[in-house]
Amino acid sequence: MGDMGETVLVTGSTGFIGARLLRYLAAEDERVRVYLRPESNESALPDGVEVVRGSFGDMEALGRAVRGVDRIVHLAGVTKALDEAGYDAGNVLPVENLLAAVREHNPGLKRFLLVSTLAVAGPASEGICGMKECDLPSPVSAYGRSKLRAERLCLESAGDIPITIVRPPAVYGPGDRDVLQVFQMLSKGVLVSAGNVARQRFSLVYVDDLVCGLMMAARSERAVGAIYYITSSRSYSWDEFIAAVQPALGFRKIYRFSLPQPLLFLLGAFMGAVGSLRGKVALINRDKAYELVQDYWVCSSAQAEMDLGFTASTTLGEGIAKTISWYRRKGWL
Repeated sequence: MGDMGETVLVTGSTGFIGARLLRYLAAEDERVRVYLRPESNESALPDGVEVVRGSFGDMEALGRAVRGVDRIVHLAGVTKALDEAGYDAGNVLPVENLLAAVREHNPGLKRFLLVSTLAVAGPASEGICGMKECDLPSPVSAYGRSKLRAERLCLESAGDIPITIVRPPAVYGPGDRDVLQVFQMLSKGVLVSAGNVARQRFSLVYVDDLVCGLMMAARSERAVGAIYYITSSRSYSWDEFIAAVQPALGFRKIYRFSLPQPLLFLLGAFMGAVGSLRGKVALINRDKAYELVQDYWVCSSAQAEMDLGFTASTTLGEGIAKTISWYRRKGWL
């Protein structure tokens, strides 16, 4: 439990992870304030949440948002954009302006938690231990590079603002739309993938485990100035993932198609170009293609276990069963 009556500011609260975080904080009786874009819908927010509206360019509204809060969890960001400038507008500028607002209006802030991503580190060279916090980041995408710039802004401010950075791997659970696409394919008995499917391994974290880990990091004194991977305690192969999904979806046989790399890059370049012309973000572009073909999107949970006492308690089978039953109730699957 946090100190009773702490106030936590959450950005990105209407997103997949944000919505689960608000539920978690409400269950803990924390006072919650959210920063919402002017156009965001607040109908799904839990009762008693205080709303401050504004853009990340609105310094006056940001000042009101950060004033008097104990901790900030910055989840807002973009995973898709047309170009580096779009990623900067969604992932770097908000962090820069939030930190400036904290300096001016809340110098006694207890913690600024930046929710970053494994994409900052880039893929690991092997699939068992994976990336550790001390490894040098080498992102392979514009998304990863923009989140790295955001991390660096935070670390530059660490002298006067207590910062913690968490880098989740792929997150799944009720409300997620990204991993949903994989479940939708598998429910039809098909898996279209990119890269070397036999070799690929990946880290995953169930959303409720992540939320718990985020708050452990936001409250731990040891976490000041540190970066953590909040992740499952081991990585998974596609075979293990499919085996975990099978009981819930009930498919008999899976037909697998692996897109050859040159085709994927060509497709990515083409769709990205078309997207740019139309001013819309393509489902797949060259950047996304480059992320998809990597072998090991794997990170290690050892540091978070040691410093924070964090262990992801949801098994892959449990997490997938809960997620799929939620999708079915919602009519998504």
